[in-house]
Amino acid sequence: MRATGSAQQMAAVLEAALEAGIWHVETAPAYGPAERYLGQALRTLLQRHPQRHGQLVLTSKLLPGVSLEAGQRQLREILERLGLERLHNLAVHGLNRPEHLHWATAGPGDELLRWAQGEGLVGQVGFSSHGSTALIEQALASGRFQFCSLHLHLFDQTRLPLARAALAQGIGVLAISPADKGGRLYDPPAMLQADCGPFAPLELAYRFLLDQGISTLSLGAAQPSDLALAAAIAGPSAAPAPWLNAPQRAALERLTLAGQGRLGAERCGQCRACLPCPNAVPIPELLRLRNLAVGHGLQAFAEERYNLIGRAGHWWEEHNASACGRCGDCLPRCPLQLPIPDLLADTHRRLAAPPRRRLWG
Repeated sequence: MRATGSAQQMAAVLEAALEAGIWHVETAPAYGPAERYLGQALRTLLQRHPQRHGQLVLTSKLLPGVSLEAGQRQLREILERLGLERLHNLAVHGLNRPEHLHWATAGPGDELLRWAQGEGLVGQVGFSSHGSTALIEQALASGRFQFCSLHLHLFDQTRLPLARAALAQGIGVLAISPADKGGRLYDPPAMLQADCGPFAPLELAYRFLLDQGISTLSLGAAQPSDLALAAAIAGPSAAPAPWLNAPQRAALERLTLAGQGRLGAERCGQCRACLPCPNAVPIPELLRLRNLAVGHGLQAFAEERYNLIGRAGHWWEEHNASACGRCGDCLPRCPLQLPIPDLLADTHRRLAAPPRRRLWG
């Protein structure tokens, strides 16, 4: 989704990915010219290296809500752009709301997915989600999907139990953006680097997820050098476990303790007991951003995410901390007895800034 400057840029990234030991490539029609460039790169690559046939796994995605006929047309266009007769994996792109789940399990989306598999155009069907924990649980329990892509991060472990439950059911799991949405860890602040030293925060974040049993992690590369992390983690062996050695585990423990020390009694434990909020304020998510800014120096990332609120439709939260009416409804439910309205006000003071342009949309 990031190597979209030219077909040559995509080809260079694809070649570097294969050299780094990556065999799974995920794309989507929503990523601008990515599919078209990837298809061109695949044709060139396979002409030069015919032994690569059958080695690559390709995933693409379709946005929910389309009619059966529109979805059939879009899938055929995906295959044409990629130069494929069959797609290994097709995902519902952004199963974020209940109506999306209904579309995929009981509406036109269900017909579309069954048709795609029945015609042999698609191997597995799955979904990516930026939605609530409850919605993801329903999707996993529906029996409709063979894989899912979820936000699983070192600094946001909320959905790890969902991922483990999916894996236990034989449902594949891909971690969405551990580097970027996980905290812009490719550009770590000095505080975070010091807390993780002598290890890079980005590598620790990926190794943490691998150690948790999440074996498929996205790595959004814009240039070949962005894939150095994958090559470094894979190393010379095909089975580099254990993913975390003793010094790396110690660094993660220091990181946790450092954040707790800076936040003190104001640290949100992310238990979610404060919900639901009468004003629909996503209290845990907002206080998680405050935790990151204060506890780990991730101010730029927290600002970026905070100021995307209300601007990304169903892909992100709709209400920021200014919607708090100080009703106090959350206070008796917090096991840590946090002054939640005060902390929300502080979050808004710290993070509110002019919005930045999104990569997509």
